[in-house]
Amino acid sequence: MNRKLCYVLGLGVALSLSSCGKKLGQFSSDYFSVTPDPLEVVGVNVPARVSAKIPAKFFVKNAEVTVTPTLVFNGQEVTSQPYSFQGEKVRGNNPVISYEQGGTQTIPVNFVYQPDMVKSELMLDFVVTQGNKQYVLPRVKVADGVVATAALADAATVAPAIAPDAFQRIINEKYAADIMFLINQANIRAGQLNTDAMVELQKEIIAANADTSRVLEEINISSYASPDGGVKLNTRLAENREKNTKDYMTKQLKKDKITEFGELTAQFTAQDWEGFQKLVAQSNIQDKDLILSVLSMYKDPEQREREIRNLSSVFEQLADQILPQLRYSRITASVNVIGKSDAEIEALYATDPSKLSVEEILYCATLTDDNGRRLRIYDTAARLYPNDYRTWNDLGMAQYIDGDYNAAKASFAKAASLGNNPEPNMNLGLIELLNGNYNKANQLFGSAAGVNELGGALGVYYLKQGDAAAAVRAFGDTKSNNAALAQILTKDYSKAKSTLAAIDNPNATTYYLMAVLGARTNNESMLNTNLRQAVRLDSSLAQRAVNDLEFANYNLSKALN
Repeated sequence: MNRKLCYVLGLGVALSLSSCGKKLGQFSSDYFSVTPDPLEVVGVNVPARVSAKIPAKFFVKNAEVTVTPTLVFNGQEVTSQPYSFQGEKVRGNNPVISYEQGGTQTIPVNFVYQPDMVKSELMLDFVVTQGNKQYVLPRVKVADGVVATAALADAATVAPAIAPDAFQRIINEKYAADIMFLINQANIRAGQLNTDAMVELQKEIIAANADTSRVLEEINISSYASPDGGVKLNTRLAENREKNTKDYMTKQLKKDKITEFGELTAQFTAQDWEGFQKLVAQSNIQDKDLILSVLSMYKDPEQREREIRNLSSVFEQLADQILPQLRYSRITASVNVIGKSDAEIEALYATDPSKLSVEEILYCATLTDDNGRRLRIYDTAARLYPNDYRTWNDLGMAQYIDGDYNAAKASFAKAASLGNNPEPNMNLGLIELLNGNYNKANQLFGSAAGVNELGGALGVYYLKQGDAAAAVRAFGDTKSNNAALAQILTKDYSKAKSTLAAIDNPNATTYYLMAVLGARTNNESMLNTNLRQAVRLDSSLAQRAVNDLEFANYNLSKALN
């Protein structure tokens, strides 16, 4: 052979070759195309495909080439999985490139995203093996830069799940007692006024009247007659029972000097077929199914009564066990218990929070938009009620919003230890999502079904997995930067614009995403206006915008100067 040395190009390393035969020529950038070009962040990775089209008469038959995709950025280099292909005379299992015809190959590429990659070059490095000799060919640049819009997905902005309080300003309580009547009678017997239920009802009415925090909203009387005896008779009986019971209550209220009771209302039911059916269904009467079938077959009340009386074998049981229970007046007192006002709750928190119930102190935290104050209130709640998982969960929520993720994790874990509740599971999943532990996050989200905030968390999870379509479905109608980002990545620009416009408290990222929308829809005015506002709120976005390939075709001087 005429040449004794093969010069190692690209890395500047020379290898002595005693005999290397015909050497492979240099690869040209024209042989390669990249999809996508420029590269693009998907989830937390930068994946791509490099298509190699090797011309005829190029690939030496005894050569094996190992291609290593390398991303070069900011003085750093990271490599993707090497890929090898070989000539026709090489014994191996790699794809073969014909010398006479050339060939095509697809080289998979993937890098774990780093922010500095936005300004980068995708290079291909080549190591050629011929027999027992190796040499390096010059690297070839095949793409410039990375579009990193997907990297704006931010788990830190997801709202953690709150374990809500059950505080009610007004709680309605009902107290009831029945006055029973004899068959075909409407007079109130003295013994019926002294039953335990009637004594307790009267006691509650008097107590509510004397308590300024309790209001008698209504006293209602419902009177009934059993369905035997005919419609005309039963109507008169039920009506008289209603009148007598209402007269009694009117006199009793006057006697007890109760004048504020909302309204005294009354009504009657002439034939209580509904009550009859319910009692029969609950009874142990042998032929109850037959009775119930009669009720379903006949709707006319008189025909129903005739058919049931014809069941002579069971009517006696009905007369003894069921019908007497349907001859009554029910007196119901509706009492509204008025809870503490917002001002009273906040005053007690300031002076003596131990006088607040757990519901009241959790509610107190919802009366402020100051997360620092919320944090202090939830901290007090956890101290006073350490066995209620909600106090720890909501403390962790405030810590998460404050950016104290270690403390938040500890609080969520404490909440989770107090029972298998969905909110702490979702919030622990958020911590794992934030730390890049995606499998663990997904497991925890699976244990948080029914939590209102879960859609936002799952949406970011899917964005981090690179599944923007699934993220869109998870977000639903959520109005957030993350939801709009998913819509941008699925190219639903109109929906993304609506979502961003509906965000209650837009921040720098909101305006930056709107600027990206302006670039993608060729609306330069929209781009400049929103990018200017984004940079005003967060000056670090100016440098990002300069390197952002979303804006590569625009002069940003109007927005940044």
